Amino acid sequence: MRTLYWMTRAFARTMFASIGTDIEIHNRDKRIHQGGAIVAANHTSYLDPPIVACAYNSAIAFLARKSLFHRFGAWLYPRLNAFPIDRDHADLQSMRTILRKLKDDERILMFPEGTRSADGRLQKAKAGIGMLVVKSGVPVQPVRIFGAHESWPKGGKFRPHRIQVVIGDPVEFDPGDLKEKSREAYQRIADQLMAAIAELKVE
Repeated sequence: MRTLYWMTRAFARTMFASIGTDIEIHNRDKRIHQGGAIVAANHTSYLDPPIVACAYNSAIAFLARKSLFHRFGAWLYPRLNAFPIDRDHADLQSMRTILRKLKDDERILMFPEGTRSADGRLQKAKAGIGMLVVKSGVPVQPVRIFGAHESWPKGGKFRPHRIQVVIGDPVEFDPGDLKEKSREAYQRIADQLMAAIAELKVE
């Protein structure tokens, strides 16, 4: 099932390099390559998923909107290690799928902000990521992508730009918030995660 994933990843790396948008990865040694983990990144561009896939040497699972999984998409997206999520409604099935994949030692890319930033700046995180952090109990690795917005902004045209990916240490959340299991605690966890992403800089 993952053969197409690795072929597509290799093609993406070649394409990024050929158009002068090669990906620089900072703190490679911090990457989580084994066991279940949430890879939490800022979101500014359609390029973000392939950028993160190129930055990790182990397979990354992706969330994709449910409407894409029809006809050819129903065959294609699972082979790209993507699975459906309903972004417009509370989707318990999607949440169960995420938790099951994390339990099965997969790394899942998630965007705490939910949607792409229109201006490239970090947005407020959604409480949902906090709930998944609590329910899964897996490490959460913050990742910050620089240059994707300049390369392909929301609603804009593609313009090759230098892309840098900074990998952070897993976030140590407040133990009290991890036990509270309320929407307010989930939001605090989400805010703490976004703060960890904001702290990542290119050295």
